[in-house]
Amino acid sequence: MTSQTTSQFARPRIDARALLGLYDPADTTDWGPIRAAQLHAGSQLALFMLAANVIGASLVTMILAPLVPIWQLASWGALVAAVAVAVAFRRLARRHREAVTASIGDVRDTLLDGIALGAVWSIPPLAFGHAVDASAALGLWIVLSLLMTASAVAMAALPLATISFVSIVGTALVVTLSLIASPMLAAAAALFTVLLAMATFARGKALVVIRAGEIAIADRDETLSLLLRETEREGEADWLWEIDAQRRVARANPRFSKSLGVDPKTINGTPFLQVLAGPTWEDGNFAAGLRELAERLKTREPFHDLLLPVLVNGEERWWEMSASPRFDEGGAFIGFRGVGSDVTEARKSADQISKMARFDTLTGLPNRLLLNETLARAMGEAEKWGSRCAFMMIDLDRFKAVNDTLGHPVGDRLLMRVSERLKQLMSENEMVGRLGGDEFAVVVRDATDTAGIERLAQAIIDTVSRPYEIDQNTLFIGASVGLAVGPRDGRTAEMLIRSADLALYRSKDSGGGAFHCYEPQLHMAAEERRVLEIALRTAIENGEMHLNYQPVVKADTGSLAGFEALLRWTHPEFGVISPAKFVPLAEDARLIPQIGEWVLRTACQEAAKWDTHIRVAVNVSPEQLHSPSFATMVAQALAQSGLPAERLELEVTESVFMREGTQAIHVLEKVLELGVRLSLDDFGTGYSSLGYLAHTRFSSIKIDRSFVQGASKGTKEAIAIIRAVVALADSLGMATTAEGVETEEEHHMVQQLGCTKVQGYYFGRPLPVQEARALAIRPQGGASAAA
Repeated sequence: MTSQTTSQFARPRIDARALLGLYDPADTTDWGPIRAAQLHAGSQLALFMLAANVIGASLVTMILAPLVPIWQLASWGALVAAVAVAVAFRRLARRHREAVTASIGDVRDTLLDGIALGAVWSIPPLAFGHAVDASAALGLWIVLSLLMTASAVAMAALPLATISFVSIVGTALVVTLSLIASPMLAAAAALFTVLLAMATFARGKALVVIRAGEIAIADRDETLSLLLRETEREGEADWLWEIDAQRRVARANPRFSKSLGVDPKTINGTPFLQVLAGPTWEDGNFAAGLRELAERLKTREPFHDLLLPVLVNGEERWWEMSASPRFDEGGAFIGFRGVGSDVTEARKSADQISKMARFDTLTGLPNRLLLNETLARAMGEAEKWGSRCAFMMIDLDRFKAVNDTLGHPVGDRLLMRVSERLKQLMSENEMVGRLGGDEFAVVVRDATDTAGIERLAQAIIDTVSRPYEIDQNTLFIGASVGLAVGPRDGRTAEMLIRSADLALYRSKDSGGGAFHCYEPQLHMAAEERRVLEIALRTAIENGEMHLNYQPVVKADTGSLAGFEALLRWTHPEFGVISPAKFVPLAEDARLIPQIGEWVLRTACQEAAKWDTHIRVAVNVSPEQLHSPSFATMVAQALAQSGLPAERLELEVTESVFMREGTQAIHVLEKVLELGVRLSLDDFGTGYSSLGYLAHTRFSSIKIDRSFVQGASKGTKEAIAIIRAVVALADSLGMATTAEGVETEEEHHMVQQLGCTKVQGYYFGRPLPVQEARALAIRPQGGASAAA
């Protein structure tokens, strides 16, 4: 602070060229206000200089009247008056009197004033000097010298204009004296002119230095005023404080005393820490901030923005303190001087912001940030005391269906109801929070009772699974829970969360509605999924994907009707990977659109090589059908392969129609307009709504293999379902395909039940492309031909 104060009071450095207005320096000095002050000083004596010019012109006219024609003197006098008036009006302009800043051009413009005045006053010595006698020459010299001196004194604030005036008039005198008098007088006049110009510059510089110092002081005062907030603002104010070497209050500032609610006289000489501690001084129960302040004062170190609580009239206030030690000229410590401020309101705002950052706005539960912080503290305590903590991740089952069908407002209210039920299950040992979406979590600080934790997990599932009444809707959802115990399942909060997430994945994978504890093999399975996902992203580019084709035959004759394209993946390191493993992985990784497009284009290219009556069926996922560009991609695949649209059949499942909105129906309509056939796959295993059967033009319905196998065992329900589906298809003009036919008896059974087409191992396993092509381009004679 001392060095800053010294630098503020250091004498400003004034550049001579900048003073004259010849150049604009790039240093830190703000010349705008200084130039405005120069112009303002010039305007203050403008009328004085006007009077001096008029009086001087009158005296010169009186001196030269006997020697020079009066008309010449009158003309010159009028010219002097006109120029002097013009210069005075220019200097009295409002912008020169009121402006707080001025440009270098404004200062340069004053040069014209000096040149104009110098030119008119150089006329008497140059034009009339040859006609004057000794007494008139002396009088002319005296008047011009006085006028030059008056200008140098009165207009020194504008050195460029004044020096130009003095130089022009002085040069005219020197020239005249050298012609009509002795060289010594001319030299004396030249010396006088030079000294007067130097004095003008020195006086102008002094005035500018004074003004620059005034501006610097004003800036410092303004900065200090802002720093200390000298003006009261809604009861909030900053104040100075000072203590002596014994840490006693010295010269108590009125604002400091007012902030404490005491009289300044009563605390002078009182220990500073006692004043701040208030009632806690006697029992020694000091706040941490006060202890830190005591340590800083003891070590005589400067400090900034130290926060501490202070009791004022029974109310806790928060102060922010800054100070620096003070030393006398001999280097002896004499105390501290600093500034304090009441930041109670700012701290309340900061606390509110911190709360908003750590709590979920919808449910009011702790959010991910606060859960992570709480878990990290619980992990630290568990490691410190050799105990255990736990973390549960909760995912709501079937919540997405509610959100999609009834809308987000209902979904939000459902989340609020779930959060209320979860909070009722928590004790002081647990914290429940919302991670986001339909995911919740529980931090168990003390998890030594393993059975108790598992009971809590089951209670969460049971409580969340009870029905909800929202907006006259009875809603049924469930919950899946993943449980991890630390430090056994993870030595850091991040690792424990990861372990709980893996356990949750297992719960969801097993059908939901259950909880699982973390096991090391779950990490191995997750690592396997991660490695497979990386490999899956490049499988198409690396040529690892291929299609097999399973025959579809007519039920009555056994002749080949088409093939279903089935995706297979053979990895060079992992070998053949089951579709049951990589298809869900592709869905999670959002790779289905890319892979599905490759399957469709490849199947179309291959089918174009078959006989013209053989169709190809391609499975399409819901994610593909919810893409507006899907129909365009199908049209491109048909056009590029040359396959007629009626030979392509797209198989979709009932789940396509369960998502909110009608995007999939619009896409299917566009596909149908191309001439492509649609088949409803796995009918009867899902939602089995008849609405979309009536509104979407399906060509066939595929009966799931589970019903075929059930009917072959004589299950009445399965037989009834197959008959009902066949009757429904016949009434809507659709074909029926029985899947999973593996024996001759099953073939005869589905044929008798009315199925029009059959697919299964009895007629052929999925065939490599070359075998399927050989089968598709030769005459078909019966079932044996398809085998």
